[in-house]
Amino acid sequence: MSEAVKQSGGGTVEYIQHHLTNLCAGDCDPATHQATSFWAWHLDTLFFSVALAVLIIAFSIRLGRNLSAGAPGPLQNFVETILEFVAGQVKDTFPGHNPLIAPLALTIFVWVWLMNFMDLIPVDLLPLLAGFVGIHYLKAVPTTDLNTTFAMSFTVFALIIYYNIKVKGPVGYMKMFLFHPFGKFLVPVNVVMSLIEEIAKPLSLGLRLFGNLFAGELVFLLIALIGGTMAVGWAAAFWLPLQVILDLGWLIFHLLVITLQAFIFMVLTIVYLGMAHTSDH
Repeated sequence: MSEAVKQSGGGTVEYIQHHLTNLCAGDCDPATHQATSFWAWHLDTLFFSVALAVLIIAFSIRLGRNLSAGAPGPLQNFVETILEFVAGQVKDTFPGHNPLIAPLALTIFVWVWLMNFMDLIPVDLLPLLAGFVGIHYLKAVPTTDLNTTFAMSFTVFALIIYYNIKVKGPVGYMKMFLFHPFGKFLVPVNVVMSLIEEIAKPLSLGLRLFGNLFAGELVFLLIALIGGTMAVGWAAAFWLPLQVILDLGWLIFHLLVITLQAFIFMVLTIVYLGMAHTSDH
């Protein structure tokens, strides 16, 4: 059994709970280490989110200083491929032109992908290293925290409301609630349907990303338990190779999942902002 399991009490349930508990500061329950009010901070989520954002900024600055128009290297070619891919998605999906949309889409895609990528690091590695410095709870995947996914989705939602009002005007935005989708004879129904439609946007963005990454994290934990609880004595000759095979298979599949989830979050952001820029919605 790994060190993390020993620290959490040695049981399967304790092991999973230990890995799914954030490093909480502020108003946190001393027994469960869960937030008890709004004034609680998940320090691990904040640290890894900000650290990956700083990594993106530092990498972009360094790459920008070493751009070559004549003979670009492999790294520059790779980054240009991503830029062209995102630009193509914006061109195909977004009506008109807004200088904010492409940079926003690129930032979302890269940042969400990097946060998702943390799920591919062995589940016991970072918690074990953190334990050496007295940190006994650590979740290294920011997108397995609802606070992260909802923070991003509500930021996008704020932009949706802003551009709806800017493009349609306050009166036009109100008309969208009053007369869409069934016309002027069903105004109460229109209001309810439009509210549901608008509220569903941030909820679907946040919950979809969280659900897929949280489920992926659980699968990695369950695979890790194969080597921790079943590989005892001669049984290790069977269970440990099986764990390696399952871990490798899920890692390869999950690499597609984290990329797909970053892509979906980016595309839906473009689509929702595109809808906000159309005056006939």
